[in-house]
Amino acid sequence: MSLSSHLEELKKKHHELSEQVEEVQRTPGSSDAEIADLKKQKLRLKEEIARLETAE
Repeated sequence: MSLSSHLEELKKKHHELSEQVEEVQRTPGSSDAEIADLKKQKLRLKEEIARLETAE
């Protein structure tokens, strides 16, 4: 897998997590722990994307 296709895949996953976070936040009774976990996953992806983009 090339670096650019790997970056695109990471960006796609980041976008999907964003949508998932929004959906969970709109759901009554959703747990703060679940939201925090999703946001941490999203942040890790964002950091990985930034790291790879600076390596290009």
